[in-house]
Amino acid sequence: MVGLSFYIGVLGNIISVFVFLSPVKTFVRIVKRRSTEEFESLPYVCMLLNASLWTYYGIIKSGEYLVATVNAFGDVVEIIYLVLFLIYAPPKMRTRTAILVAILNVGLFAAAVVGTQLGLTGDARVDAVGFMCAGLNIIMYGSPLAAMKTVITTKSVEFMPFLLSFSLFVNGGVWTFYSLLVMDFFLLVPNGTGFLLGTAQLILYAIYRRYDKPSRNRSSEDLEEASPKECLIASSSSE
Repeated sequence: MVGLSFYIGVLGNIISVFVFLSPVKTFVRIVKRRSTEEFESLPYVCMLLNASLWTYYGIIKSGEYLVATVNAFGDVVEIIYLVLFLIYAPPKMRTRTAILVAILNVGLFAAAVVGTQLGLTGDARVDAVGFMCAGLNIIMYGSPLAAMKTVITTKSVEFMPFLLSFSLFVNGGVWTFYSLLVMDFFLLVPNGTGFLLGTAQLILYAIYRRYDKPSRNRSSEDLEEASPKECLIASSSSE
């Protein structure tokens, strides 16, 4: 009989698919304008590395095929984003992006796979990869913190869209519940952190939403503090 954890995992997969697809609007804009403008590629490089490591983790740990499948989908999506970025980025940004991909998505990921396959076995291998996945996720949660700082500084939720904050809240909550059901510490820590940050973002949204109308007349200095880079990074770190 299929247990509750399976159904929660499937729900988590569905939500995660929408999170992976959330930057589609940004890339439609990039393709239409044939330019990446001021957008940064680093969030997508990090998301690809994150999804790749979680796919590897799901493959080597027994019973975690739901983690592997959704992150394999994420790998494909992030690769498409990066290919489009390389096509439409200016030469300097294209070179920088290619270097980041070579170092992080090829070199670091290959080193993680080869190192754990040759140097570790059994539970030690799973634990090592789990630590890497959880650690990278926690580091990436610095992006929502930047968006939250922008909201407090500008007294506007313009650069922290509600749907993205809500998706972080729901995605983190579902995967936290799943990790408790299957007793997986490596899934629990980053997703529990995401759930708490998502909750904090929704609270900030409720507090500062009423300031949004008058904030349209903010000074140019206030607007400069809320950079497009922060907005983009925040929209790409919900896994």
